[in-house]
Amino acid sequence: MKLFSIFISAFLINNFLLVKFLGICSFLGVSKKTETAKGMGLAVVFVMFLASFMTYGVYNWILEPLHITYLSTLAFVLVIAALVQFVEMVIKKTQPTLYKALGIYLPLITTNCALLGMAVINIGEKYNLIESMVNALGAAFGYMLAIVLLAGLRERMEESDNMPLCFRGLPISLVTAGLMAIAFLGFSGLKLGGM
Repeated sequence: MKLFSIFISAFLINNFLLVKFLGICSFLGVSKKTETAKGMGLAVVFVMFLASFMTYGVYNWILEPLHITYLSTLAFVLVIAALVQFVEMVIKKTQPTLYKALGIYLPLITTNCALLGMAVINIGEKYNLIESMVNALGAAFGYMLAIVLLAGLRERMEESDNMPLCFRGLPISLVTAGLMAIAFLGFSGLKLGGM
């Protein structure tokens, strides 16, 4: 039950994009097309899952025993950067069209504060390895849900002829993201056992 609570909390109640506002750069930049948003979401799921495992290991098996936990932010950034480079190479080889569509936003996963935030939250909450991985999966799938929802809405709004000229493009995307954030705040009332 506790693992389910951690997952749902990260997925809906504390959604990184719409509640914690972490990772907004890629959220607004890559959400123009649903296919691109799905690709970015999957890349973030993969990187966040691996980064959670790696940062847990670095913190608990290297930094803590050596009493150098003050280097955790630097260590986490290095681990995340290495993982993103790996993911970038894999996507470039296996999905060249997705690689081109993601453009600059794929390397920006390195500096995506959602990944660093995940590592810091896992350490701060004192999650064990399994709880850290479940939290990472919940947050990553929550990220993917939010970015794909916004992409779908943006595609529909692009087709609309009724949109005032001053709202087209980024302005209506910001308004839409704000309304989505308000909607996700409705999940904050969920009471989950074991939390």
